[in-house]
Amino acid sequence: MSKLTKNQKLALSKIEAGKSYNLAEAVEKVKEVNYAKFDASFDIDVRLGVDPRKANQMVRGVVTLPHGTGKQVRVLVLCNPDAAAAATAAGADYVGLEEYIDKIKSGWTDIDVIITQPAIMGKIGALGRILGPRGLMPNPKSGTVTMDVAKAVEEVKKGKIDFKVDKNGIVHSSIGKVSFSPEQMRDNVKEFINTLIKLKPATAKGTYIKSIYLSSTMSPGVKVDAKSVDA
Repeated sequence: MSKLTKNQKLALSKIEAGKSYNLAEAVEKVKEVNYAKFDASFDIDVRLGVDPRKANQMVRGVVTLPHGTGKQVRVLVLCNPDAAAAATAAGADYVGLEEYIDKIKSGWTDIDVIITQPAIMGKIGALGRILGPRGLMPNPKSGTVTMDVAKAVEEVKKGKIDFKVDKNGIVHSSIGKVSFSPEQMRDNVKEFINTLIKLKPATAKGTYIKSIYLSSTMSPGVKVDAKSVDA
């Protein structure tokens, strides 16, 4: 195990071991222990009381964060010519079809989200080996395969993100920047948790939200009292 740096030790010393902070305190603590020299991401990790190995307990969804993610999201729309103008007007960074499919086949993946139409999915299937591992494959469940590509672009640009529970029952996502105001950070946390609660599988038993941790890039996690999120 690598040794802790001076900054890591200092950050850990400011977090009380075993304590669950209320949401307001936790947000302030994340800002306090952040030592990155850039505008770090504001991250959330939620452990759920589900068994992801069971199909009926898989938690996956989308959420539009009230204050966005703070990131410039690069959007590629693969669509037919009749939808190209609307996609461009909605703010898509790249719009086209065959030329971008060829670029991706050549290794180009300098994008964050790909949005497409149902009729185009047959052409994109061959790109699965490239897009899948990078989390770029369009999916109807995340709203990135749709007839209304312009609306999908607008939602992504406003802060719509998709998430999925991992094999350990944890949902991890970046939900803003440490430069956000405490109120903006709290609002984004509440929206994310409320969305998770709405997606609770009917077959999940016992405690659903087992733990919530907030952190910034490279900082230690701050445990949140789940009850305070509803306060």
